[in-house]
Amino acid sequence: MLDATTRSGGTATVTPRTAATELAVATAVGPVAPTGFAARATRVLLSPWSRLSLLVALLAAAATAVLLFQPQELLTDGWPPQLGGAAAAIAYAVAYGVCTVAFVPRPLLNLAAGALFGSQLGLAAALAGTVLGAGISFCLGRALGQEALRPLLRGKWLKAADGQLSRHGFRSMLAVRLFPGVPFAAANYCAAVSRMGLLPFLLATGLGSIPNTAAYVVAGARASTPTSPAFLIALACITLPGLAGVVVAWRKRHRLRGD
Repeated sequence: MLDATTRSGGTATVTPRTAATELAVATAVGPVAPTGFAARATRVLLSPWSRLSLLVALLAAAATAVLLFQPQELLTDGWPPQLGGAAAAIAYAVAYGVCTVAFVPRPLLNLAAGALFGSQLGLAAALAGTVLGAGISFCLGRALGQEALRPLLRGKWLKAADGQLSRHGFRSMLAVRLFPGVPFAAANYCAAVSRMGLLPFLLATGLGSIPNTAAYVVAGARASTPTSPAFLIALACITLPGLAGVVVAWRKRHRLRGD
């Protein structure tokens, strides 16, 4: 018979049908989940609240490093003389991105970009740093905080913000960046906790940050001549969007409350 086991010279030989049956049984059973202390420790370390705790620790460490190294001294001390031109702008963009993750205010960094590199190169460095910092914050929040924080979105305002970012991510984030009022870091982590995609988030951040960033960079580049038309126009571009953002938020307050 085909499914019988034959013996030849004391050696057992399994027929194809028997081997197939044993393989099917082993596949149905599946791999055995690991048990013991190592498995429990792995589950604890990878749990949502452990990852959220890691995110909080990383952000606290970054903020502490900023307090110790004081990057705002670039405004008074200038850029290290060893770097110049495009290399300095690239290095500044990377430092800019890291500093925004560590909660350094962007207006300060934008002013420094203009003072150090002038209007054009300073704007390019500041925008690159803005997108880099937003992307780092978004990825950290999505990987380490989303799973733990989403169940906490119970308030009307939180639900409304989450719904806007999840359904209309690009245009909602574009509006947030165009009209200052929502802190940069808060917008990054709100988007990360929502279901918004990374690419729309980065595109909206890059496009929406151009006007405000350009205004601060030009103001920093022309700070030595505060009565010049360029400085006054930049100052107006900083003030007017902020006022517009306050008016829009005031008019939309009932919708955010869910009334």
